[in-house]
Amino acid sequence: MSSPALVRQSEDSMPATTAMAEAGPMPAVTPPQTPHSFGTLALRWYRLNQGRLRATAIGIASLIAFLLVWHLLTTYRVVFFVRFTNVPSPLAVYASFTKAIHDPKFLMHIVLSCRRIFIGFSLAAIVGVPLGLIMGRFKLVHEIIFPVAEVLRPIPAIAWVPMAIMLWPTNEQSIVFITFLGSFFPILVNTLHGMSLVDPVLVRAAQCLGARERSIFREVYFPASLPHIFTGLTVGMGVAWVSLIAAEMISGQYCIGYFTWEAYSLVQYADIALGMIAIGVLGLGSSLLIRGAGQLVMPWRST
Repeated sequence: MSSPALVRQSEDSMPATTAMAEAGPMPAVTPPQTPHSFGTLALRWYRLNQGRLRATAIGIASLIAFLLVWHLLTTYRVVFFVRFTNVPSPLAVYASFTKAIHDPKFLMHIVLSCRRIFIGFSLAAIVGVPLGLIMGRFKLVHEIIFPVAEVLRPIPAIAWVPMAIMLWPTNEQSIVFITFLGSFFPILVNTLHGMSLVDPVLVRAAQCLGARERSIFREVYFPASLPHIFTGLTVGMGVAWVSLIAAEMISGQYCIGYFTWEAYSLVQYADIALGMIAIGVLGLGSSLLIRGAGQLVMPWRST
């Protein structure tokens, strides 16, 4: 081919090359992604929840071991410092449970105890948390209230039963009052402890930025004290159940504490264990609710 023909051919191909250059680089073609298999997703979920699954498995194994030891001790009537001759077996307690869940009276016992716990604990939280925040912020309020609280705090709940009966016109009100006292002091003390641990540098920084007292209280003191507040709520819930059962055994009529004491009076040993287990399960459920609320309010602590 002659040189003029080559020149003519190169000139004919120049518009196409120029158009491709002006259009820019061609987009890279990515191959279609294949969906992950079920095994891959399951393995990824297991790795993310490995610690939680391990804790759950250990908890289930410990409960099974506890039930096995309980069964062996009661089956062979072991007497070794502690007597298991009259202690009911797990199977006997389970039989009592299957009978009790079909009894409306047993369900009424549980509902009444839960209602008293809810009222008494709610009142203690409504009064104890704000009072602890105010006492922790204002020294004069702390000096006035703290000595009285420290004198009343060591008094056990069962010692308040005669006084509560004299103070309140009905047994229901006196039992709620004792439940309130049992949970009030742990909430108050833990809230005060949380306020005392607030970093003063944060307070001075907020003041330098022009924050007023209300803003400092809302943005600095309260968030910094939240972990200790929820610790107090958790401890207070446990003490509330202890106080409630003590009061119900003495002056109650329809409640889980009265059910347990009545079973002892009627020599129904399986019902005694059933009442104790019901109290433990209800207390555990109440504490889990508080911890769940704490994780919702303080999501930064779950990481």
